Amino acid sequence: MEPLFATDQTKALVPRIREFVLNELVPLETSEHLTGNFSKVAAILDQKRELVRKAGLWGLQHSLDEGGLGLSLCEFGQVSEALAWSPFGHYTFNCQAPDIGNMELMHKYAPEPLKRRYLEPLRDGHIRSCFSMTEPEFAGSNPTRMGTTAVRVGNDWVINGHKWFTSSADGSAFAVVMAVTNPDAAPHRRASMILVPTDTHGFELVRNISIMGDGSDHWGSHAEVRYTDVRVPATNLIGGEGMGFVLAQERLGPGRIHHCMRWIGISERCFDLMCRRAATREMEDGVMLGEKQFVQGWIAESRAQIDAARLMVLRTAQNIDQFGAAAVRNQISEIKFFVADIMLNVVDRAIQTYGAMGITDDVLLPWYYRHERGARIYDGADEVHKTALARSILKEYGLDTKRNKPADLAAARA
Repeated sequence: MEPLFATDQTKALVPRIREFVLNELVPLETSEHLTGNFSKVAAILDQKRELVRKAGLWGLQHSLDEGGLGLSLCEFGQVSEALAWSPFGHYTFNCQAPDIGNMELMHKYAPEPLKRRYLEPLRDGHIRSCFSMTEPEFAGSNPTRMGTTAVRVGNDWVINGHKWFTSSADGSAFAVVMAVTNPDAAPHRRASMILVPTDTHGFELVRNISIMGDGSDHWGSHAEVRYTDVRVPATNLIGGEGMGFVLAQERLGPGRIHHCMRWIGISERCFDLMCRRAATREMEDGVMLGEKQFVQGWIAESRAQIDAARLMVLRTAQNIDQFGAAAVRNQISEIKFFVADIMLNVVDRAIQTYGAMGITDDVLLPWYYRHERGARIYDGADEVHKTALARSILKEYGLDTKRNKPADLAAARA
């Protein structure tokens, strides 16, 4: 725990969470359970969820009026790091994406009937949800280009479209769908968010996409979904019409804190594995792997990078708590690409330290290599965040990097 950001709440909670994760979840990290087929371990984790309830640790992310502990974003970030010590941590505590983002979104913007019917059981862990935005036909780095439409017909929305990487759709009760409701509006006012129960006629889960060889099902799935004349009540709109991108950005601000602190927790776990291996693997009589300078360099660099990343993310979380996400959008972009890159570097160094064993499922590392490589792509590719950050910085120096549009450049060349 970073003392600079510790509070009475985190000082009390984090050690209890760490103890639970170590005693109840780490022993479940077997090659049988770490296949991507989450259904193989879900029943056991549901039993562990009951232990979480009994320990009074359920609903850590919720506000006081929702029955939670009222943790700030900065406080919950520290909790999230502790949960990330195991791949099963966030799910067992019902703090997992995409559900946590959907809970936050619906708590603020869903009409009361939707809250009663869907948010309450989601919050209680009785159902799961998914978030349906990315489309295979359009570059995810430009979300204003979207083919899924929702047309108002009487008192209903009729939705048609094709999505993929609708994470956790397999077995979920509902999807929050991003769809174009006004194609003639300004690009960032065209789309809206609509709740679609997954048992609605026309909702089709085409397949669970295989991720680097992992079949992926249940909560661990990334689904391809089709919406064919899916009809839902107009009252299933979340927020106002045309607010889709505004809500997406509001959802992603705290969401990136959640992700980044989870990545730091993963980095710490892999760092621990690397150091244990370096300290115990004998290379020759009386000489351990950790005595080699290459390995010492990996350990030193990893320690410094993880510590730097944690300070950056918690600073950003604290600033969001105080000033709102919009005021610190540069910091949000900065931590996203910075922390994802550090995490993947630490995972790779740990695998290299283990040698051949590091690429087998006898250890945890290949799980992270397969499932976390996407960190540099989802929630905005690294390159998009770097470009946005650089443009914002250069604008302070008087350079407007957006002034030359492609058509302007073509005309200039002509």
